[in-house]
Amino acid sequence: MKAFTALTFAIVTLPALAADPTEKDAIAMAEKGAAFIKANSQEAFIKKIAAKDPDYLQGALYVDVRDIKTGIVLAHPVNPSIVGKDLTDIPDASGKKYRREIIELAAKKGSGWVDYLYKNPTSGKIEPKTTYILRVGDIVLEAGIYKK
Repeated sequence: MKAFTALTFAIVTLPALAADPTEKDAIAMAEKGAAFIKANSQEAFIKKIAAKDPDYLQGALYVDVRDIKTGIVLAHPVNPSIVGKDLTDIPDASGKKYRREIIELAAKKGSGWVDYLYKNPTSGKIEPKTTYILRVGDIVLEAGIYKK
């Protein structure tokens, strides 16, 4: 009976776990990060991101952090090689300087969405992505989803 119950649970929950993240998921993850920063500190959050904390790295959905004044990447759980770099004017595959757009939107409105092309860590392919950006003090939290 235990095996049957476990199998039934796995069958029922598997589709939910396999579902692609939504815009609501991206917003929720960024807001969770903002709440963590307010309750703890920016430095503690950056350490969580660098440590690939599962609260902020769930497959293709993750939070990365950028300094709003310099554009420097402060934390990135999927591509740590870009941490410490200013990639503000490096375009995506279509030529769009989306990082500049992220910084400008964060500075003007505090939050919003930016569309661009980016390498999906689960597929390994360059795909259309939309990212929710949320300003918290002098940093920008970025949580994006890949479009189908």
